[in-house]
Amino acid sequence: MTDRNIRVEPVVGRAVEAQDVEIVERKGLGHPDSLCDGIAEHVSQALAREYIDRVGKVLHYNTDETQLVAGSSAPEFGGGEVVDPIYLLITGRATKEYEGTKIPAETIALRAAREYIHEQFPFIEYGVDIIADVKLGEGSGDLQEVFGEDGKQIPMSNDTSFGVGHAPLTETERIVLETERQLNGRYSDDNPAVGQDIKVMGKRESDTIDVTVAVAVVDSYVADIDEYDETIDGVQTFVETLAADYTDRDVRVHVNTADNYEEDSIYLTTTGTSAEQGDDGSVGRGNRANGLITPNRSMSMEATSGKNPVNHIGKIYNLLSTEIARTVVAEVDGILEARIRLLSQIGQPIDRPHVADASLVTDDGIEVGDIEDDVTAIIDSELENVTAITERVIAGELTTF
Repeated sequence: MTDRNIRVEPVVGRAVEAQDVEIVERKGLGHPDSLCDGIAEHVSQALAREYIDRVGKVLHYNTDETQLVAGSSAPEFGGGEVVDPIYLLITGRATKEYEGTKIPAETIALRAAREYIHEQFPFIEYGVDIIADVKLGEGSGDLQEVFGEDGKQIPMSNDTSFGVGHAPLTETERIVLETERQLNGRYSDDNPAVGQDIKVMGKRESDTIDVTVAVAVVDSYVADIDEYDETIDGVQTFVETLAADYTDRDVRVHVNTADNYEEDSIYLTTTGTSAEQGDDGSVGRGNRANGLITPNRSMSMEATSGKNPVNHIGKIYNLLSTEIARTVVAEVDGILEARIRLLSQIGQPIDRPHVADASLVTDDGIEVGDIEDDVTAIIDSELENVTAITERVIAGELTTF
């Protein structure tokens, strides 16, 4: 092992699973904030690949300031329409010329945004229901690097910042995460009335879990209020069944609790997202790098999506700390919960954080000192191979929200 500053210590307080109250949230694929996250990250990957193709390496850029201004719509049973389109502004910085080679960064960004909308949102017509614009300031070109001990080029940190990861997920966290993923996956494949804008909030009090789900219903797939009601009932039954796969605790599922049938106030949409009805969005205002919002746990407020994957700590350390936590729990026996915090110093190599801190909750009879060397070795190895995170991000193998 190297002389990296790695610390291993017991967690102060109880594991989240043992706490009396737990709150967990996930903003689904079509939530306006997640929509911004997804587009910013898709644009980021497209720029990175284009830089590699044209000049052989990733140049300076960031697209993590992408914003969405909601439109307005007139949904109706059987099919309504978008009245005012959603407006998307892709903004940030990008290198547009390097050593005589010009790179059409804004064209690349618009193309990537269009691809993402086509792939993920079948009810949104690009250029009609959503209008995309792009304003990328000039980037600074090359990214600073140093050579590591094995001769590999190691990027220098762009900021003094930190990332946080934890593992394993609690039962409530897994239910919240899988509820949105499966409703936006296999369930919506067979039930197209379920739109992509799905928000899930989990609350556990002792051994009772309440799961509150907000589901945008697509108007063209429901003919009347009875079919709408059937859609809501179907979602509730599906989530109740799903939750039983992850817990033996009592689970209560609530779907579209703001609906008022008597006043014809229901969550009916034309595009499957609340972005058509006045709900704005921003990168970084939603899910953390592990896909959840978890107030019971330590979190970084840095946006992960859209940041440069080479040297931007707000991206790299949040993803890496999450990967380290999962690996530690999987490979070291006796750990009930692991929290990993990585802190950078601007201008220092990213494989040598200012501190790498592991806080552990262990099984009865297991002292942190008994497993400290094993945990330290894993953290050291992951940091030594930190550039693998960059490669996996560019390849689209890691999710950022």
